[in-house]
Amino acid sequence: MDVSLAEAERHLPRRVAELMPQAVADLAELVAYRSVADPAVEVPAQCRLAAEWVRDALVDVGLSDAALVPTPDGTDAVIAHHDGPDGAPRVLLYAHYDVQPASNTEAWATPPFTLTERGGRLYGRGAADCKGNILAHLTALRALRADGEYPISLTVVVEGSEEQGTGGLERYVEANPEEFAADVILIQDTGNVAVGVPTLTVSLRGVSDVVVHVESLAGELHSGAFGGAAPDALAALIAILASLRDAEGNTTVRGLDASGTWDGSPYDAEQFRRDAGIVDGAVVIGSGTVADAVWARPALTVLGIDAPPVVGSVAAIQPRASARLNLRVPPGTDADDAQRALVEHVHAVAPWGVRVTVETGGTGQPFKARTDTPEFAALHEALADAFGAETVTSGQGGSIPLTSTLSRVQPGASIVMLGVAEPASRMHAPNESVDPSEIEHIALGEALFLRRLGAGS
Repeated sequence: MDVSLAEAERHLPRRVAELMPQAVADLAELVAYRSVADPAVEVPAQCRLAAEWVRDALVDVGLSDAALVPTPDGTDAVIAHHDGPDGAPRVLLYAHYDVQPASNTEAWATPPFTLTERGGRLYGRGAADCKGNILAHLTALRALRADGEYPISLTVVVEGSEEQGTGGLERYVEANPEEFAADVILIQDTGNVAVGVPTLTVSLRGVSDVVVHVESLAGELHSGAFGGAAPDALAALIAILASLRDAEGNTTVRGLDASGTWDGSPYDAEQFRRDAGIVDGAVVIGSGTVADAVWARPALTVLGIDAPPVVGSVAAIQPRASARLNLRVPPGTDADDAQRALVEHVHAVAPWGVRVTVETGGTGQPFKARTDTPEFAALHEALADAFGAETVTSGQGGSIPLTSTLSRVQPGASIVMLGVAEPASRMHAPNESVDPSEIEHIALGEALFLRRLGAGS
């Protein structure tokens, strides 16, 4: 290693450690914004305030052109650019400030929008997904800026509607691809396989949501007078939903291949049981390995059902029922084709001639990263140095639709995925949390990577 580079790197671990109290304090401020990009859940002003906080923080680290940029779905992305030394590579840093709703608040041990330390972890909605990643970016940039000029050119993109899947930023990128030109793109919205184990995510499943409506009668009917002959819409919906998985739990949508296998690092079944919190007696489902099921095969999940609640229900046959379905598709499967297969399947299996209509939402394509680039190797090494542990690779069962969009409009960029979450973070669930050491180590790994990338230009 070059002596001057080694000297610059020598100070980074100390700087990042000294910046962590500020990072935690900033995370508390950011978590306090109820930035759910759904006006039916939280007031839009909360997203605006979170976006302004991110913009101001980027200005403070020297990205003076940071601005709120309206996207086609009505939300704001925060975008900033910085030109480094002549010939320096450009790195795009991504995260998102919007969060999932903190529904079922009685299940939270502490207020979801108040960052709370408990047992060494920091609890709050968005602490891991994805506001903790914003603070990892900021901490890395603050540590680098102590040496003066950034060693690379930067584009920072912080999205405002990733969790809602409304595609605002994807459509903005498609219309303005030149704004997102980069040699390297770091998508910081995934995480490590365990605390202290640096992980690069190399595969993402695509996603599609549909809402299935079933109608069978003009109105409710007495279950004693008409039951047995009148078609029950709720029972018909249950039959449709039952057709979507076989006895082993494999997804069984007609025309959708569910036989894929994962050829990368495995996911131990017992570790998965612990990570998922599977109750005693229940089994890990699917006919393949855990890695096959969560990274290489489609998965159909019933997200919600509109039906009478148990409390207050009456002895009546239901004329209408609905369900929201979430379909995840692996690399190699087109998300639009998968959505069409699901719609056709639902219509084909509907019993008793009931009337079925399907509302389709937008789709997000799956993604598979290149692992043969020098940048991938450099980040692999930088994370190992930051964590003091070997970097591993894994898949991600979740979806980040923007990743596929960026790979399409910037095909020459090396795109790598990482983040501060790990299984104990419980993303999207009550009591979401982050281990602050993950923020510190990811920030250090990012700073080392950017410093080395700039030195190598």
